[in-house]
Amino acid sequence: MKKILVLLTAALLTMFSESSFAQLKMPQASSSQTIIQEFGLGKVTVKYSRPNIKGRSVEKDLAPFGEVWRTGANDATVISFTDAVSIEGNAVPAGEYAIFTIPGKDEWTIILNKETKQWGSYQYKQSEDVLRFKVKPIKISEKTETFSIQFSNVMTSSANLDLVWDNFKVSIKMTTDVDAKVMASIEEAMKMDKKPYYPAAVYYFENGKNLKKALEWISMAEAADPKAPWFKYQKARIQLKSGDKIGAAETAKAGIEAAKAVNNVEYIRLNQNILTEASR
Repeated sequence: MKKILVLLTAALLTMFSESSFAQLKMPQASSSQTIIQEFGLGKVTVKYSRPNIKGRSVEKDLAPFGEVWRTGANDATVISFTDAVSIEGNAVPAGEYAIFTIPGKDEWTIILNKETKQWGSYQYKQSEDVLRFKVKPIKISEKTETFSIQFSNVMTSSANLDLVWDNFKVSIKMTTDVDAKVMASIEEAMKMDKKPYYPAAVYYFENGKNLKKALEWISMAEAADPKAPWFKYQKARIQLKSGDKIGAAETAKAGIEAAKAVNNVEYIRLNQNILTEASR
């Protein structure tokens, strides 16, 4: 009986100990982050963990120069594309990839690898690489304690993926071909009963397309809702870019009045800016 009680007590102590451990919450040494960036007609997602320097040497202790690095901490960093992209001029199909890097003083090797389910780079296999290319790191004045991956200079069809840490930044250029898709989409949409005059006109204006067609479409949108100050603003922009300063000024004045009627401060300002530019 005594032996049974001892065993039971030990079992209870073990159970309570495990329960207490399971309930213990502590901050991760390297916090995780997921960033999602709309890009072209799709999205780019990056999942990674963010080590801190904590007084150590990046090039010796954390991301040793000349060695394959997981580009973060814990699990290998993973990037996914919903659409095909071009990275530093290299075609990359839509899909999910692990990002490995080989840091160096004068250049970094960037690697996209098929195997996304791995801890660190300990089981990395070059045979699983999809792409390898080199970029030069940029020296920055402000020291970054926490390793960061971020998007910058995000445009309609181009963006930079930046790796920032310590006193360096590695910038990777991505591009995507959206124009052909958008133009085909506009062409098909204009066959429908409800035509997207406004977004089509704005796309034509902002991407150097046929301004005459853009003006025609924005005028159709304006006719459907003559009280909307945003339609007048976009029409004035197109007129101004077409060289019609008088028409742009008249449209901008009407846009200011329309914006005042609905107390829209933003479009009062925007139309006023066009009026000022047209009056020079």
